[in-house]
Amino acid sequence: MDRKRIWVLSNGALLAIFLGHMTAGLEVPLDPKVLEGLPQPPTITHQSPKDFIIDPRENIVIHCEAKGKPHPSFSWTRNGTHFDVEKDPKVLMKPSSGTLVIDINGEKAEAYEGVYQCTARNEHGTALSNNIVIRQSRSPLWSKERNEPILVQVGVSLVLQCRPPAGLPPPIIFWMDNNFQRLTQDTRVSQALNGDLYFSNVLVDDTRNDYICYARFPHTQTIQQKQPITVKVLDSSPAEERRPSFMAPLGQSSTQMVLRGGVLELECIAEGLPTPDISWRKESGDLPSGRTSFHNFQKTLKIVDVTEADAGDYRCTAKNSLGAGHHIIKVNVKAAPYWISAPRNLILAPKETGILTCRVGGDPKPTITWSVNGVAIENSPKDVNRKVEDDTVILNDVQTGSSAVYQCNASNEFGYLLANAFVNVLAEPPRILTPPNNVYQVITNRPALLDCASFGSPIPSITWFKDSQTSILSGDPYVIHGNGTLEIHVAQLLNSGKYTCIASNNLGTKENHVYLEVKEPTRILAQPEYKVVQRNRNAVFECKVKHDPTLIPIMTWLKDSGELPDDERFVVETDSLTIRDVTEEDEGTYTCVMNTTLDQDSASAMLTVVEATPTPAIVYEQPDPPTDLELTDQRERSVQLTWTPGDENNSPTEKFLIQYEDLLHQPGVWHNLTKVDGTKTTAHLDLSPYVYYSFRVLALNRVGYSQPSKASRQYRTNPAAPDENPTDVQGVGTEHDNLIISWKELTGLQSNGPGLQYRVNWRQKGVEEEWSSETVANTSKYVLSGTPTFVPYEIKVQAVNDYGSGPEPVPVEGFSGEDLPMSAPESIQVLVQNVTLAEVHWEPVPSSTVRGRLQGYKVRYWRERGLHQGAGAEGRQEEAQALSFSGNRTQGRLPGLQPYSLYTLNIRVVNGKGEGPPSANHNFETPEGVPGPPSFLRVKDPNIDSLTLEWGPPQENNGRLTGYTLRYQLVNNSNDLGPVEEMTLPANETTVTLGNLKYSTRYKFYFNANTIKGPGPAITQEAVTVMDEVLIQQPAVDVGKGDTESPHPVSPITQSLRPLFHKVRPIGPVFTNVNSSVVGEEGAVISWEYSGPDKNVYVEYIVENSKEEWKKEFVNGSNGSQTYLIKGLKPGTSYRVRVVAKDHSEMTIHSTEELLITLPAMPNKQVDLATQGWFIGLMCAIALLILVLLIVCFIKRNKGGKYPVKEKEDAHQDPEIQPMKEDDGTFGEYSDTEDHKPLKGSRTPSNGTVKRDDSDDSLVDYGEGGDGQFNEDGSFIGQYSGKKEKDTHEGNESSEAPSPVNAMNSFV
Repeated sequence: MDRKRIWVLSNGALLAIFLGHMTAGLEVPLDPKVLEGLPQPPTITHQSPKDFIIDPRENIVIHCEAKGKPHPSFSWTRNGTHFDVEKDPKVLMKPSSGTLVIDINGEKAEAYEGVYQCTARNEHGTALSNNIVIRQSRSPLWSKERNEPILVQVGVSLVLQCRPPAGLPPPIIFWMDNNFQRLTQDTRVSQALNGDLYFSNVLVDDTRNDYICYARFPHTQTIQQKQPITVKVLDSSPAEERRPSFMAPLGQSSTQMVLRGGVLELECIAEGLPTPDISWRKESGDLPSGRTSFHNFQKTLKIVDVTEADAGDYRCTAKNSLGAGHHIIKVNVKAAPYWISAPRNLILAPKETGILTCRVGGDPKPTITWSVNGVAIENSPKDVNRKVEDDTVILNDVQTGSSAVYQCNASNEFGYLLANAFVNVLAEPPRILTPPNNVYQVITNRPALLDCASFGSPIPSITWFKDSQTSILSGDPYVIHGNGTLEIHVAQLLNSGKYTCIASNNLGTKENHVYLEVKEPTRILAQPEYKVVQRNRNAVFECKVKHDPTLIPIMTWLKDSGELPDDERFVVETDSLTIRDVTEEDEGTYTCVMNTTLDQDSASAMLTVVEATPTPAIVYEQPDPPTDLELTDQRERSVQLTWTPGDENNSPTEKFLIQYEDLLHQPGVWHNLTKVDGTKTTAHLDLSPYVYYSFRVLALNRVGYSQPSKASRQYRTNPAAPDENPTDVQGVGTEHDNLIISWKELTGLQSNGPGLQYRVNWRQKGVEEEWSSETVANTSKYVLSGTPTFVPYEIKVQAVNDYGSGPEPVPVEGFSGEDLPMSAPESIQVLVQNVTLAEVHWEPVPSSTVRGRLQGYKVRYWRERGLHQGAGAEGRQEEAQALSFSGNRTQGRLPGLQPYSLYTLNIRVVNGKGEGPPSANHNFETPEGVPGPPSFLRVKDPNIDSLTLEWGPPQENNGRLTGYTLRYQLVNNSNDLGPVEEMTLPANETTVTLGNLKYSTRYKFYFNANTIKGPGPAITQEAVTVMDEVLIQQPAVDVGKGDTESPHPVSPITQSLRPLFHKVRPIGPVFTNVNSSVVGEEGAVISWEYSGPDKNVYVEYIVENSKEEWKKEFVNGSNGSQTYLIKGLKPGTSYRVRVVAKDHSEMTIHSTEELLITLPAMPNKQVDLATQGWFIGLMCAIALLILVLLIVCFIKRNKGGKYPVKEKEDAHQDPEIQPMKEDDGTFGEYSDTEDHKPLKGSRTPSNGTVKRDDSDDSLVDYGEGGDGQFNEDGSFIGQYSGKKEKDTHEGNESSEAPSPVNAMNSFV
C-alpha cells in the first residue's frame, strides 16, 4: 500500500515524505536541534537569472547559493570549460557560498561576457545551476544623418521613421520637440511599436521643424536623440476624402508568433480622411476576458499571459464615413518548455523504490535529458537498479550510500528548463518533532487539533490513545490526518484528558503525550436593551456574562464600534454601563464585548435621547421576554424550569411557550416543547436521552408573542437505549432474486445515544423458522440477494445504539422481486357479437407460473385482410391493437372491428415485472355489414337531355356487393327539389347514361352501394343538362371522399364541378330587355330581365380599348326585372358593360351582349387665380416693391460713380466682413465720397477693372464672367459666382470672401 504523510515542524517548516512500494518525498529537515547529523545532498537555493545584463559601470555579481549536509563546495565553468577563480585577481568567491564578485575597475566588462554555470557538491551528490548568460548593456550612439525637409500635401498620410540604434536591452522610444515637450498623440497621430510616428492624414498645423525621436536606454539611464525632422504641409489644393487603408501592417493579412506566457501585441495603423477608427475582434471566438487591453487609441491590442487558446485569426477593422478596411493577423502560439510536474526530492529507506518524474510541456515538444551529479546519465556508471524511460527515472531496491542528485534538462528552440532533484537514502528511527506535554485548550462544540509531527525513514505510522485506554482512536468523532494530527470535529467536555501519540517504523518506536482541555463557551445571558431616555436622565445598559471558571474574562464597552468617550459620566461596572445626565451626543450603539483567551461574545443596543414629554396614552404591546431562567429538580428524563415574567405592557399574559434547542444534533434550531398558563412561572419538562438541551420562554398576550428569553444554561441528558424503532418498514424486490428492505431512519433526537444502528431481521414466511439478521448504520435500506422469485418474507427492523436495543418490533410482510410470467393462457375462444364487436374467452394460467403479482391479461389483435379479397390476396397491413384486462379475468370484449374481415389475436399474462410469452395466434371472422360509400362519382358527356355517370366501388366493401342504387331529382331556380327518381344498378357496372332529361336544368344525384346487409352511405353530385353561350369546363371530379348524405328531405351538401370546355347550341337567352342610361357625370344605370337558375349575377365593365381586366360588381341574382347603378366612373370616358351569371366555381354560364356607354365630360370647376382678389393684391404689392428697389439701386449707382476695385480692396482688406445687408433689402453699403467703386461684396473682372461699357442699370454687371443668376427663392447670386486672384504686384496675401458655391464644391 502506498502511503503519504506530511509532518509540520515546531518552527513551521513543512515536510512531506512518501513511502511504500513507490515513494516520493520532500527534503530532509535541517533543524540542528532536532535532526542534527542527518545527511543531505546539495540543493541550489538561489542563483542569478539565465539572461543577466550587467551595467559596465558596476561590479559583476553572479549569485549561486546552495545548502546540504555537509555544506557543499562550489566551482564554476565559463563557456563550457572550468573557470579557475583563484587565478584571476579580479574575481572573488564569497566564503561558504558560490557567489562570484568580479571587480571591473580598470577592466572592460566585455572581457567577462560569456555563459557561466555553478556546481555545488558534497559527498552525497552534485547540483548544477542554470546556464547564466552574462552580457554587458549597450547604448550605442545614433548614426549621423541629414534629414531633408519633408513636403507633404494636406490630407495625405505620413510616416516619420525613428530607426534607433540597437541597444541591449532595446531602448524606449518617444517623440518630443525642441522644448522637450512630448508631441501630442491621438487617433490621427500616434507612435507605432517600432517607434515610428504615423499620421493618418496631415493638417496644416502639423507643419514644424522639430520632430525629434528620443531613445532612452534603461540600464545606463542615458537618452540619445535623432536629428530633428522638418515637415511642411502644403495647402495648394483641397484634401480629398478617402476610404481607410492600412499603413502597418501592409496587405490584407500577416502572421505573428508569440510564446506561451508572454505578451501578445498586435498593431494596426490605418490612414484615411476622415481619420479612421480602429476596432478588433477574434474570428473564432471572444477576446480573452481579464487579459485583454487596448492601447495607442485602439491601434494596439495587448493580451498578457498568452495561452495556446489565444492562437487564431484576429481581425482589425479601420472605418470612417466613406467605408471600412480589414486586416487579418494570424497568431501562432509556440511555447518554451514549462513545468507540468517538476522532479521532487526523494527520501528513501534502503530496499525501497522511488520514481523521479520530469514532465514538461512546450511547442515544439521539448527534448528531455537526464544527468546524475552533473554527468549525462548515459556516461555515468551503470546501475542495474536504475531505469530511464523518457521523462521518468525508476529506482528499484535502493542501497545505503546510493544518494545522488539527478538533473532533468528539457529544451526546445525557444529555451530550456533545468531541475535538480536529490535521492537521499536514509535509515532513521522515528523522531517526534512536536514538543512533549503540550496543552491544547478549545471551546465546547468547536474542533480540536492535536499535533504529532514526526520524522523517520521509513515513514513512521502514527497511532493515538486516550488516557489509559488500550484501543486506538479512530472513527467518529476522531480523524487521524496524514500528517499525524488527531482531529475531534466537535469537542465536548468528556473529550478532555491525556492523549498519547506513537510513531513507529521497523527501526523503532517513539511516543509523545499531549493534553486537551475543553472549556465552556463564553455567553452573554442578559444583553443590553434598546433605551429611549429623556435628556439629563441616566441610562443603564446591563450585560451579564457566563464563562468557563478557568478562563479569565475581560469586559470591554464600545460606542459606535469605538472606545467610550473619556468622560466621568460613563461608569463601567462588573456587569453594566451607566451613562449619567445623557445628552444628544450620547446617542449611538453601545456594545459589550466579553473576551477570554479562547473565545468572545458580544451584544449591542442603541440609545436614543429625547426631550421630556407628557405621559402618553395607554399603549398595548407585546409582553417583554421572560428573564432569569433556572433549571431545578434535574432527573434522567425530566427537569423543572422556572422563570421571571417580563412586563406585560398593559395586556395580561395568556400563555408561556417553552422551546428547546438540541446543541448536539441540531444546533441553532429551536423546537416547541410545551405551553403553560400565563399565570404560571414553572414548568415540568419531559426530556429525551442523549440531548444537549437549552431552553427559552416566550410570553403571549392579546397583541402577540414576546421576543424569546435568553437561553437557559445547557442541560445534558445521559444516553439510553432507543425508545422506538424505525417506521415505514417495507420489503420490495427490484430484481427476481433480491429483496430491498427499507425504513425511515430515526432522527438524532430519537437515537437516545451514540452509535445508532439498525438490526435488520428477515425470514421466508411459512418456510423458515429462524430469523436471519444483519446490523447496518447510516442507511435506510438493506439489499437481500439470492432470494427465490416472488415469495413472502417477514421483516423486522430494530434500532440499537451503544446503550442497548429498542423495543421488539412488529414483523411486516414483504415480497421478493418478480420475474416475467412463464406461460400463456390456453383454450382461447372467440364469440363474435356483431360486425364490430367480439368477445374472447380463455383459461387462467396457474399462479405458480405468474412469478409475481398478477396484474391482468393483455389481448393483442389485428386485421389480416377483408374476406372479399380471398385467401391469397394481400390485405392492407394494419397496426395491432392491445387491450388490457386487469385482475384474474377470463374474458374480455374487442370493440371497433371491421365487418367481413379476418382477425388474429393472442393473449399474454402481465405481472409487475412485465409481460409473459404470447399464446398461440387465434383467428376469427366478422360477419358482413353495409358497405362504405363509393370511392368516386363523376359526371361526363353532358348533353341537352342526357348525361353519363361514372363511379368507383367502395374502398370498404364490408361484404359482397349486390349492386348500386342511384336516386336523382331536379333543382329549380329557387333551389327547391323535385321528386326523386330511383334506379338499381348491378354490382359489376361502373357507368350509366341517363336520357330524357330536361334541357337547361340542374339535377342532383345520390349514389350508394348495397350488400345483403343493406345500403351504405350515399355520395352526391350535381350537373346541368344544357350550357348556354359560353365555354364550359367540366372535368371528372372525385367525390368519393366527400361527405355522405341521404336523399331529400335531408339537405345534401353540394360539391362544385368544373365542366369541360365545349361550344353548345343556345336554347333561348336567360337575359332579356337589357338597357343602359347615364346618371350624372360619374354613374350609369343598367337594367335587365333574368330567368336563369344561377344566383351569382355580376355586372362587369371595362374602359373601351383597355387591356386591363374586367371589373365586376355582385348583384342579387333573383329572377325578373333588375337594375343596378355603377358608380365612380370617369367623366368623358367610354365603357363596355355586360351582365353575366356564374356557377359556384366562378365560371361564366350566361352573358348579355356588351353595351357601350359614354359619360359626358365634366365642366371645368377649377378656380382661376387670376380672378381672385387676394391674388391680384399680392401681385401688385410685389410689383410695387420691385419697382421701388430698382429705382433706389439706379439712383445710388449714378450717385456713387465707378472707381477701380483695388482702392476698395485697400480700404477693406477682408471682404468677408462686408456681407450683403439683408435687413433693409439693399445690396450692401458704398461710399458716395469716392467715384467708380464697386459694391461691397461684389466681384470684379480678373484684370482688376470694372466694365464701364455695359448699361449701368444691369444687375448682371455686378457678377463676374457671365450672366447673373437668381436662385430658387428669387435672390440674386451672380455676385458670388466669380473668384478673385491674388495681386502679385502688391504682394497682398489677403483673399476675398469665398464663394458659397465654391465652398460647397470644396466639400464634394
